[in-house]
Amino acid sequence: MDSFDLEKILRMVGEISGEELREVAVKGTRAAAKAGLFILDRYEKPHEISYKGEIDLVTETDLEAERIIKEALADSQGAEIIAEESSLASSPGDGTFWIVDPLDGTTNFAHGFPFFAPSIAYCQIKAGRFRPLFGCVFVPCLGEFFWAVRGGGSFLNTRSIRVSEEQEISRALLATGFPYDVHQEPEDVISALKEMLTTAQGIRRAGAAAIDLAYVACGRFEGFWEKKLKPWDTAAGQLLVEEAGGMITDFQGKSYDPFVLEVIASNGLVHDNMVTILERFSG
Repeated sequence: MDSFDLEKILRMVGEISGEELREVAVKGTRAAAKAGLFILDRYEKPHEISYKGEIDLVTETDLEAERIIKEALADSQGAEIIAEESSLASSPGDGTFWIVDPLDGTTNFAHGFPFFAPSIAYCQIKAGRFRPLFGCVFVPCLGEFFWAVRGGGSFLNTRSIRVSEEQEISRALLATGFPYDVHQEPEDVISALKEMLTTAQGIRRAGAAAIDLAYVACGRFEGFWEKKLKPWDTAAGQLLVEEAGGMITDFQGKSYDPFVLEVIASNGLVHDNMVTILERFSG
């Protein structure tokens, strides 16, 4: 497996992005790497924890990582920055913008579970149509930097990645997550989980949607589903999956963008099976 080497990744990003996207793609790569290494340095140190909801927490590291990223992305062709700790999740109008999660998997980070990542996407809305153009997800504890460029493919460090070729959902390893209001409304979440658990080979729930999507892109998972995610959870991962040859929709199989509140991502081969099960839990 290729190890994380930022300079090699930057050279590839610059070459694959082309003239139009080179500046923003290189900026996004540097920003994610800088934030990820900062988070890794803070990993085993004491944390200041506060709560945005009953089980939705934030640490001082989230806030500082967001500051690092926003500073690194400043003056990127005038693009707005939509970031988890300082922005609303409403869909912007036509134009280009960044969508940033400074630390996806904060609960994991706070508990010392090494499954977390900064996630950055550069996106465009044109005539109401959403398109991610560049995205990256950096898992610093594993030294895994996932990135993708629209039309250029998906990569893990410097290696090209593709989705799994498994066609049978009974042999599929799937991933999911639980929304932050699961304590108040657990019924649909548990019912959907039961249906999928008795259909697939296995289910994993590790608590970082951006990484789950990256794992679909590189073939470790055949599919992923979740409800009530925010745009910063999935914007980069959407591009990773699409450029790796996968499929991403809502629970009814309709077109997806990160401002939709339900997502199915897959290798495309088990997608219809997942939709058949999950469409009754849509909405």
